[in-house]
Amino acid sequence: MDAQGYASDIAFTPSVKAIQARKGSRASYHKAEVRGWRTEITPDLVEFIAVQTSFLLATASADGQPYIQHRGGPPGFLRVLDNRTLAFADFSGNRQYITQGNLADNAKAYIFIIDYLNRRRIKLWGTARVVENDAELLARLMPEDYQARPEQVIIFTVSLWDTNCPQHIPQKIDLADVVQVVAERDKRIAELEAEVKTLKTLVPS
Repeated sequence: MDAQGYASDIAFTPSVKAIQARKGSRASYHKAEVRGWRTEITPDLVEFIAVQTSFLLATASADGQPYIQHRGGPPGFLRVLDNRTLAFADFSGNRQYITQGNLADNAKAYIFIIDYLNRRRIKLWGTARVVENDAELLARLMPEDYQARPEQVIIFTVSLWDTNCPQHIPQKIDLADVVQVVAERDKRIAELEAEVKTLKTLVPS
């Protein structure tokens, strides 16, 4: 175990470092942790988050039982409040409240965002809390004209974040993007067909 502590120790526990040493990756990861992992939200991360429509939120119970829940919404539904804070309106769902119950006992949380189109993934470690009965904050975070019932707010404080390489990420396109491209293609085809029809009337038979 390294004598000096690093921000990345949140992810690289002594057991993780021992396995890295045994499997030969400790030296390269030690260089990365000395350079320093990012602990604040940067402008490029702000841009990345602003266009995302989906992410996974992981929590754990008091005794460590993990739980992952999907969160989705229109682009921008996950908001950056400052250089250490994310927040989103938590929409009413199946009303199991496992995430909220976990956070009541254990504030540690993790956000995983994957962009299939650009084959990029972001990992954020931190803590989270649920804010109930704050109508002003909820209204500020609720996406405009989105058909969902907001129930509460979840605020995520970033402790550490990192990126993954694109290896093994399948490249996928959202249905909405496909529909838009197809609609634009069909519109262009219709324009060209109309143009051809007009030109035919100008050419003697």
